[in-house]
Amino acid sequence: MCVYNRNMNFRVGNFISISSIAIVRSPSSNLCFRRSKTLLSSPPSTFPLRTMSQLSNSAPSAIASDAAPPPEPKKPWLVVGLGNPGKKYQGTRHNIGFEMVDAIAEAEGIPITSVSFKALLGKGFIGDVPIMLAKPQTFMNSSGESVGAIAKYYKIPLKQVLVIFDDLDLPFARLKLLPKGGHGGHNGMKSIIDHFKGSRDFPRLRIGIGRPPGKMDPVNFVLRPFTKQEREELNFTFHDGVEALRILLLQGFDKSATFVNSAKPMEQLG
Repeated sequence: MCVYNRNMNFRVGNFISISSIAIVRSPSSNLCFRRSKTLLSSPPSTFPLRTMSQLSNSAPSAIASDAAPPPEPKKPWLVVGLGNPGKKYQGTRHNIGFEMVDAIAEAEGIPITSVSFKALLGKGFIGDVPIMLAKPQTFMNSSGESVGAIAKYYKIPLKQVLVIFDDLDLPFARLKLLPKGGHGGHNGMKSIIDHFKGSRDFPRLRIGIGRPPGKMDPVNFVLRPFTKQEREELNFTFHDGVEALRILLLQGFDKSATFVNSAKPMEQLG
C-alpha cells in the first residue's frame, strides 16, 4: 500500500481484438512476443540464393548489396502500470496504472501471464515495435525493485520505459504525457527513480483520479473504488491511453504528447 508524501480524451469505440497470432520466442527468456499477422509481416530470415554463374556475371556493387547485413533488431519498450497486488486493491484509484496496462493488453492481444522480476509480464508487438507490459507485484512503495531489474536485464534505455500511474493533481480521467520529471509525491515513482540511480529521464503517463472530497485523507481516498459513473468515464480514458501508446511507439513522443495533452475534458464535449 502506498502513502503519498503530500496532500495531495475521445473517441467512442470498442477495443480492437487481434486474431491470427504467431509466436516469436525470446532466446533469453521463457516469455514470448506475440505478433499480429494482420498488422505486419516478419522480415525474411535469409537472403535469396544465387547460382555461382549468376554471381560471377553480377556487378561487384550488386554482390556487395546482397551481402549487406540485416538491420539491428529494435529494442523493446517497457510499459509499466503501477498498483498494489491482491484482490483487496483491485478496482481502487491507486491501481489505475494496472488497469491501463490491462486495457493495452486486451486491445493488442498480449496476454500478461508470465511471472518474472517480481512482476506479471507480457510480451508482444505494436506494429513492428516489440513491447513488454509489466505490473509489479512488490506493492506500490517498492515498485522500483521490479522495474529496475527488468530494464537492466533487457538493457532497455530509460527513454523507452513508460510508467503509468495515478495522479491526485489531475482532474478525474484526464491524461498527461511527459518526457521526464520528478515523483510528485508518488512513492511508486519515487522508488523507480531511486532504482534508476536518481535518473528522472524516462517518460510517464499520468492518469487523473481527482482530489479527495472535503477533508478526507488522501491515503484513504486513493484506496477507494470508482463509482459507476466514474467507470463509464474511464472507458474513454483507457481507449485514449491505448491510442496514445500506439502513436508513441510508431510516430514518436511529440505526436503522442500532442494527442494526449490537447484532448478536451469531458465537460467540454457534452
